[in-house]
Amino acid sequence: MTTIVTGGAGFIGSALVRKLAAAGEAVVTLDSLTYAGHLQSLGEALEAPNHHFERVDIRDAEAVRAVFQKYRPSAVMHLAAESHVDRSIDSPMDFVSTNVTGTVNLLQAAQELWSALPAGEKEAFRFLQVSTDEVYGSLGPTGVFTEETPYQPNSPYSASKASSDHFARAWQRTFGLPVMISHCSNNYGPYQLPEKLIPVTILAGLEGRQIPIYGTGSNIRDWLHVEDHVEALELIVRKGTPGNTYNIGADAETTNLDMAKAICACLDEFLEDSPHRPHEGLITFVQDRPGHDLRYAIDSSRMRDELGWRPRHSLQEGLRQTVAWYLENRWWWEAIREGGFKDSERQGLAAR
Repeated sequence: MTTIVTGGAGFIGSALVRKLAAAGEAVVTLDSLTYAGHLQSLGEALEAPNHHFERVDIRDAEAVRAVFQKYRPSAVMHLAAESHVDRSIDSPMDFVSTNVTGTVNLLQAAQELWSALPAGEKEAFRFLQVSTDEVYGSLGPTGVFTEETPYQPNSPYSASKASSDHFARAWQRTFGLPVMISHCSNNYGPYQLPEKLIPVTILAGLEGRQIPIYGTGSNIRDWLHVEDHVEALELIVRKGTPGNTYNIGADAETTNLDMAKAICACLDEFLEDSPHRPHEGLITFVQDRPGHDLRYAIDSSRMRDELGWRPRHSLQEGLRQTVAWYLENRWWWEAIREGGFKDSERQGLAAR
């Protein structure tokens, strides 16, 4: 069995590739190595004999098709995407071309391969479209997203992911391609690019810079450790039902402000000699994101009841481990900065 992981050099993708390769499975990382993809995130998998890397942009239909014909995968786990909401506000067409057109290119390549497979291999083939809970829009103070929640995306990013979900569903219903869709809550953990809330807060606190909190910090997210997420993705591919959607969350809701305060408490604990203690004093409220969703929360009943999945990380312990990882692995994020990534530039402030 060979699995193609698109976006395998990104945050969630690399965690998945590392896990598959360590288990001895044949895995192909397909990634164009944009600002968000880094080979060093693959760790030991990069040199593993059961792992192959292909530098391919999913917007290039012929290049995608060539990879599918070369490796003839039995599973495709599609994680490649432009994913930062702020960037989508400034450059929405980048999100349309990668997230929508790129997904259709993958579906077409998968359909061509799948259609020609022998009956047994055809039955076993799976295509997993990895998506986000943001396609559902924003919740009020109560309620949760289920697999039946109507789509109501509120940002160019979530709209592009919703569109790619619809194309994936269309390929399953129209052509019979065995597609499944997953929606996850906000991920955190090692190797997350320092443009997202948790690594931004960690690095700003470490360096004594202002820790930016959008608006009042009252927006609520349901936090999921990346290792728990990739375990869920593996289960979906192995045991899930084609045509189904699976929501993945850890029942770990917290406000952005409380998350920043928790990270600051970890920094106070780990950096006893820091001149910036207490780090909570660095928190600064900045202009809110246009159309900022208030609250996300996931109902993971289907994952738990049908597939037997449970998250292994509590938010408290997972967050402590994550902060410690960034403190112990400066080489990773310093190399990204040296490569030109600027993690202190604010984006997504386009006028409404």
